Amino acid sequence: MTSQDVFMRLDDLRPTDNADDRRGGGGFRPGLVGGGGLGLVGIVVLSLLFGVDPAQLLGAMDGSPVAAPQQAGGPRPDDAAYEFSRRIVGSAEDVWTPILQAQGVPFQPATFTVYDYATPTGCGTGQSAAGPFYCPSDGHIYMDLGFFDELGTRFGAPGEFARAYVIAHEYGHHIQNLLGTMGRYSARDRGADSASVRMELQADCYAGVWANHANQRFRILENGDVEAGLRAAAAVGDDTLAKQSQGYAVPDSFTHGSSEQRMRWFTRGLKGGDINVCQTFTATNL
Repeated sequence: MTSQDVFMRLDDLRPTDNADDRRGGGGFRPGLVGGGGLGLVGIVVLSLLFGVDPAQLLGAMDGSPVAAPQQAGGPRPDDAAYEFSRRIVGSAEDVWTPILQAQGVPFQPATFTVYDYATPTGCGTGQSAAGPFYCPSDGHIYMDLGFFDELGTRFGAPGEFARAYVIAHEYGHHIQNLLGTMGRYSARDRGADSASVRMELQADCYAGVWANHANQRFRILENGDVEAGLRAAAAVGDDTLAKQSQGYAVPDSFTHGSSEQRMRWFTRGLKGGDINVCQTFTATNL
């Protein structure tokens, strides 16, 4: 069995209903972009780019959802990735609901939004090149599913659990938003000891907490899965990415943490399964 053949047990995972499928050009909310609407020029550009009827976009200037047009191509190559992702998000909902209730915090689910190339978001225009991201303004996790292929080919982290780690990390940001962490700390700074790095490492730890509880409840892990998650965490470390792009790392520019840090905090959450072990903002040693 190769690393590409490592699978998870998904049979008992409930697919989320909190999903917004914008693939093929549907589900735009023009009123969210930039906070001030698109204007006629922007509407025409989006119409040409995504094949959406301009009348639909004009009718949604109040920010209401737009009905997705029929996709002419039928089934898509990334349909399986979409259904996989819905199951991971559904498991995150099932795991985090009781954890937050124990913290006295009402759980509100994130919306998992998939798109092609670019899409309007509550945080500006989302683009595939940015990779998966969470927008606290609208509570959506945005992803172009093509990133999963890049995760295996470019970052050397294939396998289903590596993909699940990515989603669980972004859901970790949603948990931070619900807990008020994002409102207390600025994640705009840079540096090895910055609030941005601490925010990202905590999301890695939360991904580990999810994996711990999901495995206890649903027996999701197979041989090799944890290793796949660690490879994914290592692959997106600031030092690893910097060395790939420029041959050296500059800690003062870090925003997500080193590979070693990301693996360590993910492992801490995975082993403990306790949200209280993820206190990166008070940790003296990241």
